[in-house]
Amino acid sequence: MANITKKVSWTSRGDDAGGGEGTPLLNGSEEVRYTRQLSGVGGMFHIGRLSTVDLEEDVTSDEDSPKGRPEEIPHNEKLLSLKFESLDYDSSENQLFLEEERRMSYLGFRCLEISRWVICGLIGFLTGLIACCIDIAVEKLAGVKYFVVKQNIEKFTEVGGLSISLILWAVLNSSLVMVGAITVAFIEPIAAGSGIPQIKCYLNGVKIPRVVRLKTLVVKVFGVICSVAGGLAVGKEGPMIHSGAVVAAGVSQGRSTSLKKDFKIFEYFRRDTEKRDFVSAGAAAGVSAAFGAPVGGVLFSLEEGASFWNQMLTWRIFFASMISTFTLNFFLSIYNNKPGDLSSPGLINFGRFESDSVAYNFYEIPLFIVMGAIGGLLGALFNKLNYWLTIFRIRYVHRPCLQVMEAMLVAAVTATVSFSMIYFSNDCQPLGPDQSEDYQLQLFCADGEYNSMATTFFNTPERSVRSLFHNPPGSYNPGTLGMFTVTYFFLACWTYGLAVSAGVFIPSLLIGAAWGRLFGILLPTVTASGSIWADPGKYALIGAAAQLGGIVRMTLSLTVIMVEATGNVTYGLPIMLVLMTAKIVGDYFVEGLYDIHIKLQSVPFLHWEAPATSHWLTAREVMGAPVICFNRLEKVGTIVDILSNTSTNHNGFPVVVPVAASDEPGKICGLILRSQLIVLLKHKVFVELARSRLTQRKLQLKDFRDAYPRFPPIQSIHVSQDERDCMMDLSEFMNPTPYTVPQETSLPRVFKLFRALGLRHLVVVDHDNRVVGLVTRKDLARYHLGKHGLEELQLAQT
Repeated sequence: MANITKKVSWTSRGDDAGGGEGTPLLNGSEEVRYTRQLSGVGGMFHIGRLSTVDLEEDVTSDEDSPKGRPEEIPHNEKLLSLKFESLDYDSSENQLFLEEERRMSYLGFRCLEISRWVICGLIGFLTGLIACCIDIAVEKLAGVKYFVVKQNIEKFTEVGGLSISLILWAVLNSSLVMVGAITVAFIEPIAAGSGIPQIKCYLNGVKIPRVVRLKTLVVKVFGVICSVAGGLAVGKEGPMIHSGAVVAAGVSQGRSTSLKKDFKIFEYFRRDTEKRDFVSAGAAAGVSAAFGAPVGGVLFSLEEGASFWNQMLTWRIFFASMISTFTLNFFLSIYNNKPGDLSSPGLINFGRFESDSVAYNFYEIPLFIVMGAIGGLLGALFNKLNYWLTIFRIRYVHRPCLQVMEAMLVAAVTATVSFSMIYFSNDCQPLGPDQSEDYQLQLFCADGEYNSMATTFFNTPERSVRSLFHNPPGSYNPGTLGMFTVTYFFLACWTYGLAVSAGVFIPSLLIGAAWGRLFGILLPTVTASGSIWADPGKYALIGAAAQLGGIVRMTLSLTVIMVEATGNVTYGLPIMLVLMTAKIVGDYFVEGLYDIHIKLQSVPFLHWEAPATSHWLTAREVMGAPVICFNRLEKVGTIVDILSNTSTNHNGFPVVVPVAASDEPGKICGLILRSQLIVLLKHKVFVELARSRLTQRKLQLKDFRDAYPRFPPIQSIHVSQDERDCMMDLSEFMNPTPYTVPQETSLPRVFKLFRALGLRHLVVVDHDNRVVGLVTRKDLARYHLGKHGLEELQLAQT
């Protein structure tokens, strides 16, 4: 074993902690400890090697650190947690892999390609089926709840005692939300929220623990039904992306590790490279099922982090998206007693915008851009408020019981606020044949009229959005829309981040549609003639796009999603301009909502490009060292000791050819992973056993695939004292052609190689091809802090 002691860098413990064992968590389950070193030797900036990396705080010694659980949950968004492991998107072309590929005939490769299409079809079908079940369950539960509350309100409106109706509404909401929050908080916390930040990280190359497990899917589906039916300011569309990704991860492997059931199919695809492609298809199928936007689903997967693409993969993802929306259409048509009527392509149906009603003129484009700027400002405010609220939750509401209580409190407050807004509203509108609301409340309005405020609150968010888009002019007065916008804005901000399965897409659309319609109503007051602003529905659409873009900061995919969901390409250009404006304005103040939550989880997320001013940095400043290397023929005891050392949880080890001088680095000849070494130790692939013919058979790739993805920990591998003295030949199992770069390579080039090729480890060598360092995801994430981080580094070096 070669240990190269060239320098010390903050990630020299290797890439990510395997399985998160012994690593500090953001919720304070273990003590956060760190050190920081500044050294002027060689003009380099070094940071001490410990499990959690602080990128800004002052030095804290081990002696000064508190022991045990801290009284207050430590948090710093500039921490990078080692509990997250990277994914191996780069295939290891070792001898076993090459032998298997060379033995496969042309027909075998064609069968594999057909299998990929079959899997994508199954992903789309199951995702659409899950979306259909969620939609029907929410509609039934919400229908029963609103019917009971409506009957109660009508009963007590005349005789008095509406406080009973308020209590009934609050109790029903809290009960449903309580059930959903309990399942999330106590059974599977990773199912909380929309899941989009986690899937975005997965596509980016980060393995989030338990994010694509069957239990996560079950809790996610059940939780989103309870949270939406419970009246929270949430939507069921965002979680569909997570659900589709989980379906894809399970179907593509041909087995369930949770149920311990192996169907002995699709074994070839049991590796990160193939699994990532199918998860991309699942995420796209989820978008398609949610919005009826197959093309938008493909672009979403592309925009949200995939490293490299090919034409056939794109077609397969598009195929999964089409199957998903068709499946949802088909089963919903049967449920609605209209077999064959495929008019509900997604969970949310914006309704058809006819060309006459959405016609716009050239001089309206500046108004749309202004609305985009407003959406960017409101989105930045939403994200900043949610950021501070999330910090508060991390510190003080981290216990499951407190999380359930908070969710119930928000549900009760939402019902109380909704009831109060409806009760005190005097916005009464006449009933007409074109009114589409299912639960119209008369309350104190005259006969033949209904309470307009109830249209927005006393309904599912999807139906409220559609009402704001398509109700005729005069259906809402400005006061109603203004009060609703302000109230729902803060309710949605408070709700996002609760321990419930829920998304932010629909609340964002609803907020934007409300203030957008208000914008359209107020326009005639500043013009000579109000006739050109006849239809406020189009401003509701633009406002919805602006608000959603200002919060999530998606551009290309969201433009296509909105166009497909409205069924009219007329507003493609205005929506694109609005989303671009919202992103530019919002990014000036704060990051997007998903990026904020990724940073709060301390995930080493890599953006598309390196910092613009990072060309003065080289691989020498980025790499981690010392690097623990293995020889081609290594002693078993040495391997076991290295893997068992919890203080150095490396996941990749360069294999070197030692040089004559023992104190000099060895020349690179390959790279081997921790997971591969564990499989070799488990099957006791030792040179002495092979020579004595004690082994039953030669190790095959199937043995590695059977252990994937939950490789056993090194503590479960028993190696006797005699076996520790044996030798292990790594030549057949290592990747003989790992990617390497000279230590003078610039950071942008290293970043581009790492990001575009989906690498996990990048070996840094000197002019003699000797290993001097190793670049991992966390090394690059450290240097992607932007201008502030680079200025700090430059100051430290000078």
